[in-house]
Amino acid sequence: MLEVVDLGHSYREGTALENVSFRVDPGELVCVVGPSGCGKSTLLRCVAGLQRPSSGSVWLRGQRVDGVPTELAVVFQDYSRSLLAWKTVAGNVGFPLHTRERSKSRRRERVMHALSSVGLSHVADKYPWQLSGGMQQRVAIARALAYRPALLLMDEPFASVDAQTRADLEDLLLQVRAEHDMTIVLVTHDIDESVYLSDRVLVLSASPAVVVDDIKVGLPRDREQITTRASDAFVHLRSDVARLLCRVQ
Repeated sequence: MLEVVDLGHSYREGTALENVSFRVDPGELVCVVGPSGCGKSTLLRCVAGLQRPSSGSVWLRGQRVDGVPTELAVVFQDYSRSLLAWKTVAGNVGFPLHTRERSKSRRRERVMHALSSVGLSHVADKYPWQLSGGMQQRVAIARALAYRPALLLMDEPFASVDAQTRADLEDLLLQVRAEHDMTIVLVTHDIDESVYLSDRVLVLSASPAVVVDDIKVGLPRDREQITTRASDAFVHLRSDVARLLCRVQ
C-alpha cells in the first residue's frame, strides 16, 4: 500500500529526516514513535504530499506521491481547527465528498453511515462548537471514513483529549479499522498507545530521524483496554519500545 524510500527533509534550522525507509501492507495499522521533535509530523506531511521532501520518495499503491493523493485522508491532532464552525456535523463530514460523489442522496448516505460508525448519528444537525472535544474528534474521523481513503494518516489524533475519551477513541479506531479494513499510519508520542493499537511500531531516532527498529506487535486483533494492557506480551512489548526510545533520545 505504502512505500517510503530513503526519505530526507531539511529545514533552514537543520535536518529533520535522513534516509527513512519503510513499507506498509494493505490493512495494516502502523504506529510511528520517536523522541519529541524528531520529525514524526514532518514524516507524515511528506507521506501525505503536503510537504515536498528534500530527498527520497513516497509511493502509494505503486504511484509516486507528488502532491496530495486523492486516495488519502489525514486526521490532525488539532481537530477544532480542521472542522468548519459554520457547517453542521453532517456538512463537515460530507464536505470532501463534493469532489468524489455527484449524487446528493449517495453523499448523504455515506455521511450518515460514517456518523453511525463513530456513534454520532444523533448529532448530524448540530455544529462542532456544540460538541465536546472527544465528539469533535469523532467527527474528524467520520469525515475521513466517509471519504473512504486507501490510506488514513493520523497525527497524534488523541493527544488533546482526556484519558477516558482517549481510551474510547482508541477502541473506536480499532473498531472502524476492522469494519472497513483500513490501512492506517498513526503518529503518537504515547508508547502504550502505539503497542495497544498497532500491528507494527516504527521507532525513530532523535533528529535527524532514522528508523532504528520496526517492531512486530503480534497481539490478537481483538483488544481490550484492561486485559490487553495487563498481559505479559503487552508489558514486554511496551518495555522494548521504551528501552529503544531511551537509547535514542
